[in-house]
Amino acid sequence: MLRDIITNIHDPAWNAYQCNIDEDLLLTTAQLMKSLGLQAAGYNYVNIDDCYAERNRSADGNIIADKVRFKGGMKRLTDKIHALGLYYSDSGWFTCAGYPGSFQNELRDARTFQDWGFDYLKFDNCAIPYDSIIREGIVGKYKRMADAIATLSRTTGKRPLTFALCEWGWSQVWQWGKQFGQSWRTTGDIAPNWDSLANIINFNSFITQATDFFGRNDLDMLQLGNGNLTFDEAKSHFTAWALMKSPLLIGTNLSAITNETLEILTNKEILAINQDPVVGASISPFRWGINPDWTSNSSFPAQYWSGESQNGTVFMLLNTLNEPSDLTFNLTESPWIRAGRAYSVRDLWTHTDNGTAVRNFTANAVPPHGVVALLLKDVGNEPAGLFPECSVWWQCTDKNDTRVGG
Repeated sequence: MLRDIITNIHDPAWNAYQCNIDEDLLLTTAQLMKSLGLQAAGYNYVNIDDCYAERNRSADGNIIADKVRFKGGMKRLTDKIHALGLYYSDSGWFTCAGYPGSFQNELRDARTFQDWGFDYLKFDNCAIPYDSIIREGIVGKYKRMADAIATLSRTTGKRPLTFALCEWGWSQVWQWGKQFGQSWRTTGDIAPNWDSLANIINFNSFITQATDFFGRNDLDMLQLGNGNLTFDEAKSHFTAWALMKSPLLIGTNLSAITNETLEILTNKEILAINQDPVVGASISPFRWGINPDWTSNSSFPAQYWSGESQNGTVFMLLNTLNEPSDLTFNLTESPWIRAGRAYSVRDLWTHTDNGTAVRNFTANAVPPHGVVALLLKDVGNEPAGLFPECSVWWQCTDKNDTRVGG
């Protein structure tokens, strides 16, 4: 099962630096990952996104590392950082920044990436060849590289490259991506503002079933420390990405990271859900909140979410409103809660045990765009003699077939 290689990933490149990268920056980033405690928290990959190569291939057709930015060579770089190398290429003629892409060079490039010591391939979707040349649908385009990776692994006996599809979701990649890769982008590029986060959360609320141990919806890079997100919005951003089991790619300049951002990124209780070795599924909405259930609203997505974990039922309460709000739900609205039972309540942000919940729970005055993350554990039967007999009246029936309530 692909548990350890598709979850916590550090991406220092595109959102923080764009093309302004070199081997010294990558080495500094790797050192900061260790000294800041990110490596200990589980962020164990370094990603080079684009602009790593010369503009033209060699005479024999191979991609060449930029001779100025990576003067020591890619293999020496990966050896120095003592970690799995992440790499970027493209399924078209060129990468999104105009460097050589892998179309018609899939096996050659996969071999180059392996020789360079890389283990992870993000495969993008720019510079698509004409239909008369490619004669493939979008699935076939990614299959070309998936087949090349499989062929390379068979012939070398080495572990295959982890394959991350970056197709932006326009061809419903969550329906077929698992055939070829371990993660797949589900939307267009993220922006460091609440509107973008809400739109991505809304879209992914309808496809959570695609995520499991064998592949994950990729919600794009974490934007903590970038743009104009408030502290509460940053917590909501991280909580939603982690509990929906998205790969966690930090698109932040680590040399300028704040203690506040670092505190969010290293929340061990949230990361433990993302890295759960028993449950690979995402949380999913059980009620939408201000909208009728199963309503798409890119500004006000679902507010009430839950899911299983090895240690209890996880809840995410998301205040999508622009003012503080009380968020109340009946416990059995979640399919993972047993009727007639009491549950201990653990707050995954305050790291406190907050008593016992029976039938209902209310989070008071959740800040605008803020979040509450809870872990509920069954602690036994609820107290006897509670009224009404059912916490939810619908179809509540006595054993003599008398309907109780309305």
